[in-house]
Amino acid sequence: MLCAMRQQSHLRLGRHSASGQQYLITAVTHQRRPFMADFAIARQVIEAMRHADARGDACTFAFVVMPDHIHWLVSLENAQSLAVLVGTMKSRAARLVNAHCAPAHRFVWQPGFHDRALRRHENAHAIADYIVANPLRAGLAAEIGDYPHWDICPGDASL
Repeated sequence: MLCAMRQQSHLRLGRHSASGQQYLITAVTHQRRPFMADFAIARQVIEAMRHADARGDACTFAFVVMPDHIHWLVSLENAQSLAVLVGTMKSRAARLVNAHCAPAHRFVWQPGFHDRALRRHENAHAIADYIVANPLRAGLAAEIGDYPHWDICPGDASL
């Protein structure tokens, strides 16, 4: 437990939240349990990410929901911080997942998340393509169109 807490604090070292900055977020399920292999649960997690957009806290450019983790390419908008944005999304997703499951999963997410701010020179389109190709690399689909839990926002000028 202490080791996990130390890792979690190391993830926060140097974390800076900047409005308008694009981030690649990775969040993992508790004990890497593949909750999100269940179609309905994966859709609940997607709803939680989209809710952040609807509230104006974020602008999602791309995401993929894998059985035991998510990748989310997002711009921080009106949220207080990246930690608040991700914490709010994970909390909402956990409530939706637990409402769907009987018996409810006590823990849905591992604490913390991994983030990486995109640099100006990085090609966000290439990163979005890499994100949504995760199911292909994991052997979950032969073609990206076969996997239902991803999206890229087409035509966004900032990508």
